[in-house]
Amino acid sequence: MCETCGCGESNSFSIRKPGEAIKNNPEHTHTHSHSHLHDGSEHAHSHSHAHTHDYNHEHHHHHEESDHAHHHHDYQHKHSHITEIKVETDILHKNNLIAERNRGFFEAKNIFALNLVSSPGSGKTSLIERSIKDLSKDVNFYIIEGDQQTMNDANRIEAAGAPVVQINTGNGCHLDADMINKAVKKLEVENNSLLIIENVGNLICPSLFDLGESKRVVIISVTEGEDKPIKYPTMFQSSDICIINKTDLLPYVDFDINKAKEYAHQVNHHLEFFELSVKTGEGIDKWYEWLKSQIS
Repeated sequence: MCETCGCGESNSFSIRKPGEAIKNNPEHTHTHSHSHLHDGSEHAHSHSHAHTHDYNHEHHHHHEESDHAHHHHDYQHKHSHITEIKVETDILHKNNLIAERNRGFFEAKNIFALNLVSSPGSGKTSLIERSIKDLSKDVNFYIIEGDQQTMNDANRIEAAGAPVVQINTGNGCHLDADMINKAVKKLEVENNSLLIIENVGNLICPSLFDLGESKRVVIISVTEGEDKPIKYPTMFQSSDICIINKTDLLPYVDFDINKAKEYAHQVNHHLEFFELSVKTGEGIDKWYEWLKSQIS
């Protein structure tokens, strides 16, 4: 289980290219704590084993009085005070270290990495598809797709003409830096490229995980409601760009773009906005100009 948000184990994931058979990450670690009743102390140990196993995974530890060279029933002792020790660890510390490693790798190879985040159905995949088709002569695209299951989005990206790998997170609700580290190696991203990471559709947990990206782009659509930025402030606080998509539907929905921007600026006044419709192409040229300016 992910220690941060409680989703499925972050190391139970698969990375594959379109057409490849699924191959799960084989190792995971369990930590067990055991309490010794004679003195109340605890210790823990961990071990790794294959992810797929069918044996009964139980440990029983029995401690008889004869097993110990000391006995406490012959006398009594009392402690007049209790010392409480608190150990606090940054549960994102490991992720952040790997993210910095990713960032250094991207900078050394002049790879501009975008982390696309949104709720499901905002149009992330469609935006990537259209960007590949319209800019493939000018931009060297590499794509990492993140979903809990299926190869659907990776297949769409491959058909659009870009190298892609799919990360299936299983029960996980976000990508993390280690997944990206492994996916980039499998994808074999070349120097002077644009790497687009499409995160799992979720406006909460992905906001906590630095992947080593150059910029984070949050996408909302006009069908979602303009109050998304104040409902999910952490995502908008951690983003650099906000794309408002599906503007072709504005005549048919109750959505105030100016209000959405106002809400977004309440949580992050540095956000840069792009208003566009992936379907019609309205406003998408400004997005393309920005992309090309970042990798030139």
